[in-house]
Amino acid sequence: MPPAALRNQPISRWREGDFVQGFAFLAKKEHRQDRKGTSYLHLELQDATGGIVGKVWADSTALLGRFEAPSYVAVEGVVQRYREELQLNVRRCRAASEDDRRNGFDEALLVPSTREDLDVLWSRMLTALARVERPELRQLVDETLGAWGRELRQHPAAKTIHHARRGGLLEHVTSMLELATAVCGHYAELDRDLVLVGVLFHDLGKLRELGAMPGDEYTREGRLVGHIVLGRDLLRERCAAIPGFPADVQLMLEHLVLSHQGNREYGSPVEPMTPEAMVLHFVDDLDSKLDQVRRAREGSYGFQFLRPLGRHMFLGDAPPAEAVEPEAAVEERVPVQVPLPGMLPED
Repeated sequence: MPPAALRNQPISRWREGDFVQGFAFLAKKEHRQDRKGTSYLHLELQDATGGIVGKVWADSTALLGRFEAPSYVAVEGVVQRYREELQLNVRRCRAASEDDRRNGFDEALLVPSTREDLDVLWSRMLTALARVERPELRQLVDETLGAWGRELRQHPAAKTIHHARRGGLLEHVTSMLELATAVCGHYAELDRDLVLVGVLFHDLGKLRELGAMPGDEYTREGRLVGHIVLGRDLLRERCAAIPGFPADVQLMLEHLVLSHQGNREYGSPVEPMTPEAMVLHFVDDLDSKLDQVRRAREGSYGFQFLRPLGRHMFLGDAPPAEAVEPEAAVEERVPVQVPLPGMLPED
């Protein structure tokens, strides 16, 4: 029996050994060399469900294809495992075109996006921020959302690690606001207003650090300055627009933004020195780590090594095999030697 191929299936469903054919967003294309000096192309492929690294070796006909990053591509290859992570050994690749729509090409399926409804997330965020009581902080929240709200709704929260998807920043901020509200309800000594406004601003610098989806590449100032300092600058900008904004309150908010990653080794200029800063850091850390685990569980099971966490995580037992009608199986899986019609013909 010849091996089988997945046709136009989301990346999250790809498994080791699968032969895949379909479309993806090519976020990065780089010429590299392995330890033996062998040249290859390093590709970063994405769709709405996740991403995978692709490798194009010297014997691949994909080297003859015309494709550049960032762009949408038609791609074909074999899913393999390398150092505990899946990657795609790319056989063929080319730029996608309008004609490919008859073969299933749809940009909306290729941009990683939050699965939450953006309007619902926005409403939840406003509900949480409505608990801010001090007039000057209430005004700061309102004017900040007026200035940056549209971008906040669409932006990713990171490039790869967590909430790296359209609407991911709004999803992350909303989740953190609700977590922080619960923590402040438990510890009455905390200044809830400071914590909630700190959550709103803590990653706002990513609006300037990263481009919008689908490319979400680092900007020049993002590389040279980074989102923490950029976020502090945005905070100062918004505070300066409010006549008489209290300097002591602004200082505490600046500390929240500058210390939110917790440790200098992770990029924070200072470490948390107030109870509110500690809460912001731990809530941020919890939400980002659980998002990584949640996404990993969508495509894997058992023990998997999650590189950002630096450890193996148990992602649950394998789901029971589903009964599939023979006709449905034929539609989804096709013999390797039959390419997608008009998409990736044999060279």
